[in-house]
Amino acid sequence: MRLVLISPKGPLYRHRGGIFKKNLRYAPLTLSTLAALVPPEMDVEITIIDEGVMEVDAAQIEADLVGMTVITGTAPRAYALARQLRNRGIPVVLGGPHITLIPEDAQPHADTIVVGYAEESWPRLLRDFVAGRMQPRYDQAAGLSLAGMPFPKRELMRRGSYITTHVFEATRACIHRCDFCVVPTAWGTKPLQKPVEEVVADIRQHYAKRIIFIDLNLIADREYAAQLFEALIPLKVSWFGLSTTLLGRDRPLLELAARSGCSGLLMGFESITPANLKESKKGFNSPGAYKELVNLLHQYKITLMACFTFGMDHDTPDIFLKTAKFAVDAAIDLPRFAIVTPFPNTGLYKRLMEEGRILTHDWELYDGQHVVFQPAQMSAQELYRGHEQAWKYAYSWGNIARRFWGARIQMPVWMVTNLGYRFYAHHLHDFYNCDWITGRS
Repeated sequence: MRLVLISPKGPLYRHRGGIFKKNLRYAPLTLSTLAALVPPEMDVEITIIDEGVMEVDAAQIEADLVGMTVITGTAPRAYALARQLRNRGIPVVLGGPHITLIPEDAQPHADTIVVGYAEESWPRLLRDFVAGRMQPRYDQAAGLSLAGMPFPKRELMRRGSYITTHVFEATRACIHRCDFCVVPTAWGTKPLQKPVEEVVADIRQHYAKRIIFIDLNLIADREYAAQLFEALIPLKVSWFGLSTTLLGRDRPLLELAARSGCSGLLMGFESITPANLKESKKGFNSPGAYKELVNLLHQYKITLMACFTFGMDHDTPDIFLKTAKFAVDAAIDLPRFAIVTPFPNTGLYKRLMEEGRILTHDWELYDGQHVVFQPAQMSAQELYRGHEQAWKYAYSWGNIARRFWGARIQMPVWMVTNLGYRFYAHHLHDFYNCDWITGRS
């Protein structure tokens, strides 16, 4: 049996070769995890295609079955590929966050869909396919456990195409209910955890010393996080991961994270306006404490990538420079700016739909950089232009230097990533713009 697994590409990688070159991407885990979940008794030839690093021509694919993992921004591309493949008689399976958020949108485009996590349903689907009884839909098993699962088949990824394939996962989901986030809608708020000893064994088998955790909130369960950090200490690894700002309020856990090798964290600051945070159910963030948190992380030699989101209802046209200036003054190592996106069926999406403020259902525009709704206190064009202004301000040569002198940690990595984001900041309009809105009027 020939099985092809595809991660379709979105706008960031579809035009003129993409903003980021291949060596700035880390290898995704989804496809290699699906490959590992193929039942061992099945004779399957597996091919993985990540369109972020390679081109694919649907006419050249030879397969008995094709599976695709889909986020909202890549849904149109996935549907187009599926149509071409199905026209050639090749059955297509669609799964991933977008399919889990809005299965009724995906169902007509596939022979079958997988809703939720696939650890149990994917092997069952494959066995049904071989037996000729594949069903139109497979849902996540109740009481799913991540214990005892096979390690991802990272060897199937094109190693030279990524900055690293040493990407790991310890937990899934998050305990918070931020209304713009896909996680509570798609997977709920009860974290799933891999046994710590299995996470460590996965890392050990690769002799990895610089690793990335892709967990959405590595500290969602404090006790589990502490156990994981303790277990990482003997490995002498350097790791980057995601955490909420709440880590700054737990000095013992932060110190343990640093001892375990934490060298960088991504945190969602989201907004410097408390009313925005309260409305989006992320009131545990405290803008008044952001600078102190940045300084604290730097004391522990931890680089910070802080994410800010524009377009919330309490944002006015002056918010863009205010936020960018704050990021520079606070010496945030890598500030990132996004446009709030109402992903399908999230709390934010439902509210904006009720208010008649959704401007388009072109899923390709749902990528965090396009404006797909009517902002409350500015025009869509003002939101886009302001977002671009923030990027350019934070990544001007002078402000890169100011942030560097305020931090001065991990110099080589810091400089490379800042130069990459400077390029991004000054090429946004080549990839993201509001021209579609102008043409619509």
